[in-house]
Amino acid sequence: MSDVNTKFAQAQQDVQQLPERPGNLTLLRLYALFKQATEGDVHGDKPGFTDIVGKYKHEAWAALQGTAQETARQQYVELVESLKSGTTS
Repeated sequence: MSDVNTKFAQAQQDVQQLPERPGNLTLLRLYALFKQATEGDVHGDKPGFTDIVGKYKHEAWAALQGTAQETARQQYVELVESLKSGTTS
């Protein structure tokens, strides 16, 4: 397993143990990076206007379309590291 994959696996564990819950925009960024890193470009229909959370998640993931999965994994790791060190909220 490559170094970035090892760090990505560790970041998935670390994010569950953050001292405080990140803000909603940061949570959306984490979600989108995770989905891009694990599944690639967005697929499926965009949720309807009654599913607000689903719509925002879909849009956040779609914004990363074309980003390489390895790049998304690296960005996810960097975001989790910044959350652990308290430089991002």
